[in-house]
Amino acid sequence: MKVFVIVPAAGLGTRMAPVLAAKAKKRAPSKQFKELGGVPILVHTLRKFAACPEVYELIVALRKSEIGPFRTQLEKQYPEILNKRLQMVEGGEHRQDSVANALAAVAADADDIVLVHDGVRPFVTPQIICDVIAAVQKHGAAIAGMPAVDTVKQVERTAEGAVIKATIPRASIVMAQTPQGFHYDILKKAFDGAAADGFVGTDEASLIERTGHPVAVVMGSPKNLKITTPGDMELAEFYSKASG
Repeated sequence: MKVFVIVPAAGLGTRMAPVLAAKAKKRAPSKQFKELGGVPILVHTLRKFAACPEVYELIVALRKSEIGPFRTQLEKQYPEILNKRLQMVEGGEHRQDSVANALAAVAADADDIVLVHDGVRPFVTPQIICDVIAAVQKHGAAIAGMPAVDTVKQVERTAEGAVIKATIPRASIVMAQTPQGFHYDILKKAFDGAAADGFVGTDEASLIERTGHPVAVVMGSPKNLKITTPGDMELAEFYSKASG
């Protein structure tokens, strides 16, 4: 059994850019290349999986123009990541396209495991990675997730905002994280079916769910945040300093 890790990192990160930067002529760096403690966020993320003995290969999806410069940067500054088998593929317009492109580059057997992890979740722990892998071995599909701590409201959107329709019991709610892991044949079948039907999901698990295959959940971590907004970046900087 081999473990492949797909890291989609071709997004523009528009929610990260402040309004003034968005209006500026000079494009700001994509969020995955913003530095955290002097190191790009994406490098922090890749280091976690490169250090994991169970991982056989990393496949990173980037914008075409970023592939060459990023490989050069790894060669010069972060060769430890290249010690793991590493592929870089061109990402697509949407996350699902990027993962599909990376999945097409995977030479896996049916029961091999494919993990998909956000490029901007740099605080994933070895324990979470191992727990997801173990759950995939047992169930075929699994994700990291956190129980909801806030009260969850179902709303109806209106021209003036939203109106509450119902309160959803927190016991039945999980906030999905990554990595999300699957046996290769299960994930490939789900992606092929979604492409044939024109279905676009919010994450890989949503594609598996529509096939009827159960997806297990293992405990994630509050620190395993996805850096999406400037506020997330501030919290990430705090976590980075606290961990030294």
